[in-house]
Amino acid sequence: MNHTGGGTLPNSLPHAEPGLTPAVTHDAVVIVPGIMGSELYDTSTEKAIWGLANGRWLAKAWLYRDGLTPLQLTDDERAGDYSRVQARRLLQTPAWSPFLRGIEPYHHLIRTVENTTAHRDAVMTFPYDWRLPIAVNGRRLAKEARAHLQRWLDHPAHTAARRQAVDERPARLVFISHSMGGLVTYAALTHGGDTDLVTDTRGVMTLGTPFKGSVVAANILNALQGAPLPLPHTRLARAAATMPAVHELLPRFLCLEDGLDVRHLTPVDVADLGGDKDLAKASEDFFTTLYTHELPRQRPVVGIRQDTVQSMKLIDGIVYASEYCFRTDNDGELKRDPNGAPRRYPGWGDGTVHRESASLLRQTIPVFAQHGAIANGREARRIVSDFLLEDDHLGPDQAEDGIGLNIPDYVTPSAAWDCFVTGTDDPSQVECIIAATEGDWRKAVRFDVTDDDRLHAKIALPNEGLYRITAKSEIGPTITQLVFAGPEGQDRPGD
Repeated sequence: MNHTGGGTLPNSLPHAEPGLTPAVTHDAVVIVPGIMGSELYDTSTEKAIWGLANGRWLAKAWLYRDGLTPLQLTDDERAGDYSRVQARRLLQTPAWSPFLRGIEPYHHLIRTVENTTAHRDAVMTFPYDWRLPIAVNGRRLAKEARAHLQRWLDHPAHTAARRQAVDERPARLVFISHSMGGLVTYAALTHGGDTDLVTDTRGVMTLGTPFKGSVVAANILNALQGAPLPLPHTRLARAAATMPAVHELLPRFLCLEDGLDVRHLTPVDVADLGGDKDLAKASEDFFTTLYTHELPRQRPVVGIRQDTVQSMKLIDGIVYASEYCFRTDNDGELKRDPNGAPRRYPGWGDGTVHRESASLLRQTIPVFAQHGAIANGREARRIVSDFLLEDDHLGPDQAEDGIGLNIPDYVTPSAAWDCFVTGTDDPSQVECIIAATEGDWRKAVRFDVTDDDRLHAKIALPNEGLYRITAKSEIGPTITQLVFAGPEGQDRPGD
């Protein structure tokens, strides 16, 4: 299928004026999704176990007794036999997970990339089994990216497009990587077994990648501890405790409050909160090796101004996460107040990954976006398009002012819940809609101002299902988040 680039966003059209050369890149692009961003298929049962063509599978996955059991790693998989599950394609419909919240499909991002390349064949998506160790997926990505680059170099469209480049060099690889996909790309380029891959890579753009981990991963593994939680949270904890990848997302920065000290999580701590001690130790060893190499030509896009947990206490096996962080001096000493207590600092991120974790560099490109939607957001897609069109490094854009969105991840139908918008205390500046992802139910949200200058509204949803809330402000980009409505404390049998 022939393709003429030129538009940068999904609703833009290629230029067709005579003599006008489309603004496209002649490089080969690889899109690497985040955790839970790929559909998974069980070859032993011949059934999809994560992701389907419609949203009904979500209720089965999270509310039925055995809904997530196929996602648990088997003894054979723990031993290194990964043949049971195949990642067939990127997510096609919106998905939802406790703590990680909404996971949007990548349609808009893919269309933006396709519209900014010389031909659709220059674009490869990389679905992968996101349960497995990052190193395993990194080696496979290195192999498939190499094959993709060679196919594109042999493509007739490459020969024509190459002539439009500044130096008419052969195509190189550009990776656009969301969330954990940035870590998979990091592993592919540094430990993927292809020593020439770095040389053949022009750049890596990461979107909300947790380079230093996330406290959210500790919450995921801890859902079996402490007070009763909704069924989806306990379902996820049981499956996540077997997954190397979830342990590789645990925080690797000073986050654990321990008396008058703040320290790193240890494998013993991970076992205490509900994880697997051996998987935690393997993760520790993996990142010790990974960090000995720099991620080459990285351009990090980070989410900002969204409430994000960044520290935690571990008391009797229960995680108490907080939305503040700690800082150290240049010599690594913890900042303390006059009484010797660690100073607590306000901090934000994208709702899942805090800003300091989302980059290995001081220089970042900030956007107002929630984690699961950052790759599809209009601002991030403009940045991706601009990155693809670069012949030289031009430096990052600056983010506009914007708002933040704070909502629960799981609610029950008809029960009112709290929705907060931060970044403005003027309800007239915010237009907010909540709508079912399937069907035509939608409702406008009206806000009041709280004592701490946030906007607040009470919302109740009519039925079980997945809903998207969209908040638009006069002062910045649109923010979206998904919320799942399901029963409270009801255990459904498997089918």
